[in-house]
Amino acid sequence: MTDAPVLFFAPFVSSTMRVEPAWIDYNGHLNMAYYHVLFDRAIDEAFSVAGLGAAYLEARNCSYFAAECHIRYLRELTSGDPVRATVQLLDFDEKRIHFFMTLRHATDGWISATTENLSLHVDMDTRKVTPFPSDILANLAIMKAMHARLPRPEDAGRVISLTKRASGETRSVADPRTVN
Repeated sequence: MTDAPVLFFAPFVSSTMRVEPAWIDYNGHLNMAYYHVLFDRAIDEAFSVAGLGAAYLEARNCSYFAAECHIRYLRELTSGDPVRATVQLLDFDEKRIHFFMTLRHATDGWISATTENLSLHVDMDTRKVTPFPSDILANLAIMKAMHARLPRPEDAGRVISLTKRASGETRSVADPRTVN
């Protein structure tokens, strides 16, 4: 008997999560560190479907580590807000996964934050980057094929910088009109 191929939704949509009261900072909104927590919980769900969950760590003693993250905070969240994250696999190779996530208010649908990430496949004994096994590469290929049907996220590949206008005045590349 052979295993059935993995089915991936495009994009992957996480379960609904709630902003916990302890995560609210003195500004009365979700502290920036906890956006990472929400995104991390969602990517664990998505990558579990690809075979990279806790069972993978236990069986093969390998996991994936974040190497780079770029988060954009677009609209604040407050205590109790329900959220869901979508995951779009942009690319992968034998050792790396490049993906984009969008965090939305689960009932109203507006976007709170986005993140673009690069993760590395790591052997937990050596703590060094190592190639994915062939079955995981096959699952990632299926996921990428499904997600390739989606438009590339407009925010993917953004760079953080200040630019100079002709007048010599500086401005942020981020458009302040998008931040609520």
